[in-house]
Amino acid sequence: MAAPRGRIHEVVVVGGGIVGLACAWRIAQSGASVLVVEREEPGAGASGVAAGMLAPVTEAEFGEETLLRLNLEGAAAWPAFAAELSERTGIDLEYRQSGALVVAVDPDDVGELRRLNELQTALGLDAEWKSGRECRRLEPGLSPRIRGGTLAPADHHVDPRAVVSALREALLAEGGEIRSGVAVEAVEQSGTAVAGVRTGDGPIPADAVVVAAGARSAELGVPDSPPVRPVKGQILRLRGAPERPPATRIVRTPRCYVVSRPGGEVVVGATVEERGFDLTVTAGAVHRLLEAAWEVLPDIEERELVEARAGLRPGTPDNCPVVGAGSLAGLFWATGHHRNGVLLAPITASAIAALIARDQSESALAPFSPDRFAKAAQLAGSAT
Repeated sequence: MAAPRGRIHEVVVVGGGIVGLACAWRIAQSGASVLVVEREEPGAGASGVAAGMLAPVTEAEFGEETLLRLNLEGAAAWPAFAAELSERTGIDLEYRQSGALVVAVDPDDVGELRRLNELQTALGLDAEWKSGRECRRLEPGLSPRIRGGTLAPADHHVDPRAVVSALREALLAEGGEIRSGVAVEAVEQSGTAVAGVRTGDGPIPADAVVVAAGARSAELGVPDSPPVRPVKGQILRLRGAPERPPATRIVRTPRCYVVSRPGGEVVVGATVEERGFDLTVTAGAVHRLLEAAWEVLPDIEERELVEARAGLRPGTPDNCPVVGAGSLAGLFWATGHHRNGVLLAPITASAIAALIARDQSESALAPFSPDRFAKAAQLAGSAT
């Protein structure tokens, strides 16, 4: 839906992925006029490639305890978010509280997953080590080679493409607008405040701008832009009989993950590559992902390969999101979510809507403000 030329919107959101659309929906619900500007079609970027895992427990890593706390809060927000969005649109998001099983196929895997399970236990997470036999009892489709694994019953998943469709419909129903196929070239400013955005079709005036442009968020000519970079991920989609999924839970290994959807789709992912803005799908990546999935779920080889795609995650130096007010009055950032964009979309949207409404209540996203990089650089400079 195109917005009238020359209209001054209260808020322009740059980027029509899950994060941008969720922010726009929450802003529109507050009564503000909001326009989403998307260079392609909504969900055409990382959101359309993502597997949709909402899995903070099995994604927990050493040294990322602060991010883990945020991810746990993000997961806790999803049941109500999914219920509200489905109720308002009638769209099935395929939100499933399936649990996740991370399995080991060799001694090295066992050692790695045992160490991670010790970390999960020490952090009070719901994650229990299971023997190989117990893993196969939980998921009969697993290979006999499985030596053990960690069960995380609270991890869950959703279909990101369905979420994009629902958010788009919900936003339009609230009076929000979407302009597709328009690239934002820069955030325009007047003095120390934003004045809107400049696009290839001309300027769009606005009182506030939310940058949710994913991996391209740092390309808009904004002073003190946070260091967001593209992190390539290749992913596969297979198809089989809905009544015979390879597994009922998310199944992960140190080399891949497999997500089975109710309609018969099976998602296998994903590589992590520092390749800039390259979106090439490579034979090597397809081979490695299929081999890693087949290693634990042999039935995978019978599935039809229907899609192989690459997407660009928005990464940051500390692997944490960038959410908060920018250096210009009226500028807000909602980017840098890396692997957790779908997981953190609901609480990111609520935080951005609250900031725009000048709600000063404390947010779980406070430690992830955009100015942390400038502060770190200043501290480093003073130390030398």
